[in-house]
Amino acid sequence: MKVLVVGAGGVGAAFAAIAQRRETFQEVVLADVSLERARAATERLGEPDRFRAEQVDASSREELVELIARVRPDAVLNACDPRLNEPIFAAAFEGRVTYLDMAMTLSHPHPERPHELPGELLGERQLARHEDWEQAGVLALVGIGVEPGLSDVFARYAADELFSSVKEVGVRDGANLVVEGYDFAPTFSIWTTIEECLNPPLIWERDRGFHTTAPFSEPEVFDFPAGIGPVECVNVEHEEVVLIPRWVECERVTFKYGLGQEFIDVLQTLHKLGLDSTEPVAVRGQQVAPRDVVAAALPDPATLGERMSGRTCAGTWVTGTGLDGESRSTYLHHVVDNEQTMREYATQAVVWQTAINPVVALELLDRGVWKGAGVLGPEAFPPKPFLALLAEYGSPHGQIELGAG
Repeated sequence: MKVLVVGAGGVGAAFAAIAQRRETFQEVVLADVSLERARAATERLGEPDRFRAEQVDASSREELVELIARVRPDAVLNACDPRLNEPIFAAAFEGRVTYLDMAMTLSHPHPERPHELPGELLGERQLARHEDWEQAGVLALVGIGVEPGLSDVFARYAADELFSSVKEVGVRDGANLVVEGYDFAPTFSIWTTIEECLNPPLIWERDRGFHTTAPFSEPEVFDFPAGIGPVECVNVEHEEVVLIPRWVECERVTFKYGLGQEFIDVLQTLHKLGLDSTEPVAVRGQQVAPRDVVAAALPDPATLGERMSGRTCAGTWVTGTGLDGESRSTYLHHVVDNEQTMREYATQAVVWQTAINPVVALELLDRGVWKGAGVLGPEAFPPKPFLALLAEYGSPHGQIELGAG
């Protein structure tokens, strides 16, 4: 299989490092606006015939179409932030090539009642093209990172294998990661973190449909496994709430993230100062977006691995009625230790945990185990082969039963 990866940052480089160990991936082309960054990522792998670099401006559909025509990949993996989804998505469709991403097109809050009603949903522009992709016989597999991605696979697995009826699917993410030497150093893209944390969180209920609430609302303490322990989680906007109800029969879907009060305070301060804005302002004759300045002032998350310690846990908490007719509450999870990913892949845990899932998905697509056409999320596919292959990669999921509380 030949894969064109657009974006050679932390996740793109981690994807290549994981794919290097699998025979499925005969050629991987890493393309980035910075040819130097793409070359650095491929040269670290030491297989120039198998991993090579290209330069492309991912905001230019024309450049992407030309690159796809020249590389002739079996699949295009979008490893850029979601601002660039639309041109990459469009170029893959024009080239009639399988497309994957790990985050969907951005939402836009309701102009008058943002904390009650949704405006434009996450991924709405991509999902609206489902029939076009389906009629063309081409697959766009959207949201195939860890969250969304593996979390959606967990939801489908629970509905298929563990429950006779599902009441709530609640994605819960927490970690005990520490970054030495920095007062504030996000372990994932701050641009994307600001977007999902300060937008109105989305909730889906069967009787009510989609509705929103205030950022950081409905705090709860969730006890995470693998020594992470209790972490306060709050509502955050995320794609699973849009995707999971499309294929999983349930009554409610939520997403809560363990941010910590200090992290929330920083984000709220950025918002109060207008530093979360993406609208350019004039600075000494230059037009600069405040959020881009914040991102440039903080360390690149991909470079933090040597300073990080601890574990991160992504998972899906499912409640409802078990196969035995009794009430059931189950948390399916995936824990990654930063020490292990740094030792084995020289990649920090958060980006590694995101990158492994498109590797697994592409291998299943190449085998024909997963197949389809249209714009589909991970929950549209059989979950058992994915979880089995994830374990074969040496990173199995876990499952714990929770009490009624």
